[in-house]
Order: sequence, then C-alpha cells, then structure tokens
Amino acid sequence: MSAGITPSQTVGPYLALGLPWADGPFAVAPDAPGAIRISGLVLDGEGVPLPDAVVETWQADPDGRFDHPDDPRGAVQPGVAGFRGFGRCLTDGTGRYEIVTLKPGSLPTPEGETEAPHLDVSVFGRGLLDRVVTRIYFPDEEAANAADPVLRAIADPQRRATLIAEPGADGELRFDIRLQGDAETVFFDV
Repeated sequence: MSAGITPSQTVGPYLALGLPWADGPFAVAPDAPGAIRISGLVLDGEGVPLPDAVVETWQADPDGRFDHPDDPRGAVQPGVAGFRGFGRCLTDGTGRYEIVTLKPGSLPTPEGETEAPHLDVSVFGRGLLDRVVTRIYFPDEEAANAADPVLRAIADPQRRATLIAEPGADGELRFDIRLQGDAETVFFDV
C-alpha cells in the first residue's frame, strides 16, 4: 500500500531560514565602478508589503555575457572584478528589498533578435506554491525596450510598464513587485 503523493503546500513562514546567501544582495561590491542600486517593495494582492519574501536576480555582465557554461557563446569572466551576476535579498520588516549590481548589456536571442538590458527576477514568498519569475528592464533604454521581443509580446502598454524600473533618488532605481491585484507585475510561465 502506498501513502500517495504528498499534497502541495504554500511556502511557509520559515522560507527565510533556508535561503540566505553569503553575498546577499550584492551582485557586485557597492563601491565597484558602475554599481547601481535597485530597490522596491514586494506587495501582496491587497497592496500590503510582505516582510518575509525573497527576491533573487540573475543577469548578464555589462557586455551581455554570462560566466556560465549555458551561455551559447561560451562562458567568459566578467570585465568587472567581483561581479557575480546573482543577488538574493530577503525583504525587511517593511517589505523592502535592495540589490546592488551593474547594468547588464543587451543579449542576442536564438532567433537573431536582441533583448534589451534586463535582470531576471525570482520571488519566493508566503502563499506561493512556487517562485514567480519576472524581469526588470531599465527606463533609460527606450529604443532597446521597444525592440525587445519579450516586451513586444505584451500587448497592453500598462502591463508592459510593470516590467520597467522607475528612476529614484540619487541614481537608484525603484521596482515594486506586485504579486496580484491592481498593476500586478507581469510574471512568466517558465
């Protein structure tokens, strides 16, 4: 006799215990040349900040390359010392996260098009059965964003705008992640 399949459960309140990462939100050192800060809130369907979510980012280097064997052009060491291309930040008590990174370069697609500079983002949080995946695009890349095949595939301009960071104070970028409700962030089925 078999006990059957264990039912799916949402991510519990102890998510943050298993996911801290030694380098935390620093894909690059804060004093690295060209370092930028991207911060925002993770909000639930009611617009309430989540104080126990995790935001991960993965990205190419400023030349649009990955130091990873899955890069079809071949893995290359980043041109900026200490650049990791990955950051993980637990939200604080107010639902805020912050990633320190470098602006990535554009990426070629297998179809011969070009993707605008962006960060791939995964969000883990209470009430989710699995991570949700989105992207952060840059507001100063209007032409590249207009040509990006992923952004072009989103017909509604208001929905597309949920993927573009907003300029903030002191050169920082603001990117709030809304899990549901009004102005819900676009998420991808990956």
